[in-house]
Amino acid sequence: MMDLYSLGELVIDFTPGSEPASYIRNPGGAPGNAAIIAARSGLEAGVCSSVGDDDFGRFLNQTMEENGVKVLNPKLCKNAVTTLAFVTLAPDGNRSFTFARKPGADMFLEEEDVREEDIRGSVIVHAGSCSLSASPVAEATVKALRLGHELEKLVSFDVNYRNVMWNDDQAACAAKVREILPYVDLLKVSDEEVDMMGGEEALPGLMEEFGISVVVETLGGAGARCFFGGESWDVASHKVTCVDTNGAGDAFWGAFLSSLRLQSVERTDQFTAQVLRRAMEYGNAAGGLCVQKKGAIPALPTREEIEAFLARP
Repeated sequence: MMDLYSLGELVIDFTPGSEPASYIRNPGGAPGNAAIIAARSGLEAGVCSSVGDDDFGRFLNQTMEENGVKVLNPKLCKNAVTTLAFVTLAPDGNRSFTFARKPGADMFLEEEDVREEDIRGSVIVHAGSCSLSASPVAEATVKALRLGHELEKLVSFDVNYRNVMWNDDQAACAAKVREILPYVDLLKVSDEEVDMMGGEEALPGLMEEFGISVVVETLGGAGARCFFGGESWDVASHKVTCVDTNGAGDAFWGAFLSSLRLQSVERTDQFTAQVLRRAMEYGNAAGGLCVQKKGAIPALPTREEIEAFLARP
């Protein structure tokens, strides 16, 4: 049994400079970092994600495996170039991003890459909206989420990369996300992206229509808010040293899902406010640690670091 089956493409951060040592070892995107955090929390995690046949693609596959994540389809695509995210570190520790999407960069997954036996043998099926942005990837993602739903798995989805993968077309991204909501149990949106789903005032209607629970993640800001049944509550963010960093939101969600599994939650009928609140605290701690350490792969927290952070005086 595999705890987490994560679907999507991988992104790498690359700091300015030409030396090989200058890039930050951080496969990004919800699938990659969520799987790494899950593995570091003691769960069995696998990623269905292909990368370009270049130095970065090979590095990404190696990095995932070194962190205890199964790469379920480790093929390298000769016609694809791995997406790069150029990062600038400001003196105050803040980071700014310029994404470079190479031709074919988001066309890695194909429908046949998604194997029913992998989904059948998992507990949680997870994907992010970046994996809905291109036709072949979208078909693979929808297939995985639909299968997970039909097999009564816990299905989660992270709305992310709106401005990058969708060229800031909120309507197109929101419409595509709505298409998969019938298969989703848990939906996460960032504070910047919740508006494209109609704002927080629209979330109760979405929850009732699709039977989902929603987490609004605002790491680096005011914390996070969970909408569950007829109630909602806030979990304050932990003090961090910069506003945002790549990987923080994914660390949040990976730790959130890990907390559900550590609490032995396998079905939506096992959700309680207490379970979700604990998962929120666990996720916020992971995100805060990730931000404090600037988000590099060595800085993504382990289960022990998260729990020590929560237990501090």
